Amino acid sequence: MIQITFILFIGILLFFTLYSNTLQSLTLPKVIAEKAVLGSLEQTLEGSGILQPLKEAKLSNPTGWKVKAIAVKEGASVKKGQTLITYDSESAERELEDEIAQLAKQNIDMQNIQDQYIESVTKGDETKVQATSREIKMRKLDLGVQERKIAALRANLENNKKITAPFDGVITQINAVEGMFSTGGADILMASTHQGYRFEFLADEQLLSAIGIGVHEKFPITVRMQSGQKGESLEGTVYEIADTSPRMDTQGVGSTISINQKMVRVRVVDKKLKGGEQAEIKLTKPSEEEGFLIINAAIHQDRDGKYVYRIEEKKGAIRNEFIVRKAKIGSSESDDKVTKVVSTNFNMDDLIILESTEPLEDGNRVRLK
Repeated sequence: MIQITFILFIGILLFFTLYSNTLQSLTLPKVIAEKAVLGSLEQTLEGSGILQPLKEAKLSNPTGWKVKAIAVKEGASVKKGQTLITYDSESAERELEDEIAQLAKQNIDMQNIQDQYIESVTKGDETKVQATSREIKMRKLDLGVQERKIAALRANLENNKKITAPFDGVITQINAVEGMFSTGGADILMASTHQGYRFEFLADEQLLSAIGIGVHEKFPITVRMQSGQKGESLEGTVYEIADTSPRMDTQGVGSTISINQKMVRVRVVDKKLKGGEQAEIKLTKPSEEEGFLIINAAIHQDRDGKYVYRIEEKKGAIRNEFIVRKAKIGSSESDDKVTKVVSTNFNMDDLIILESTEPLEDGNRVRLK
């Protein structure tokens, strides 16, 4: 009887122990974990943008004269010095003619004063000599003012009666309208065909370094001349890599890191380009060194650097326990999905925690989904 009672007691004790452990395990955070895969990371750089002129001229007429004739159309190729727009300069021409006539009149008046001066000298009239001498000096000043006024009017007429192309290029936009007055803004815009076109895109600094993109680097790009058409392969050249604001990236549960970015500016030269075309780049390069491939969601970072949570399995009399262990990682590179880790504090057999229902810390007990 005593033996039966003892066995029954032990059975009840085991039952409640198992039941208690089961209840306790149900309160533990659930995690999804998998082993890291050994392999190489394929880095891919992608970017796109609209082609804009690298060198563009906005040509205007500050006089506000009426547009007489437009000699070109949008998209036309033009040569340096070619007339683009002519203006109605009739009023300016009349003003110039009037001022030239005024100068001629002043010259005649000067001759009359000079004759009076000679006559005064001949007669010995000293008072009149001094008066006519002063008058001659004043008339010379007036003549100088008038000559400068005429020169300015002539230059204004010559500079503004028409707009000519400042360089070889393509007409990209015409705002002027024949028969309408110039508004003072850009009447016509043109782009240089020799300088080419440009587009820009954002890229992670680490990715640019991994693929080996730098200033003066040349690579193929795809340009779509018209919407819906098949892209044409052209050569692009990086002419500038500029600093820009970093982007924030989520790393695991409630963790974000700042990732440095660069603005990459690419130059494209081709006679067929007009501007406004869609340009795209896609470069792929496998990493030279193999490492453990881990999805980005499993990577965390604090002041001491990057780390992952691995699972340590502890054997138990009734059931095994799974303990969270913080494992620092060393050098790494990543794309938008996975991170390649070269230096680690774990091995291939360790389970790496990818997701958790609750924030974790080193030493937490968890249960596997």
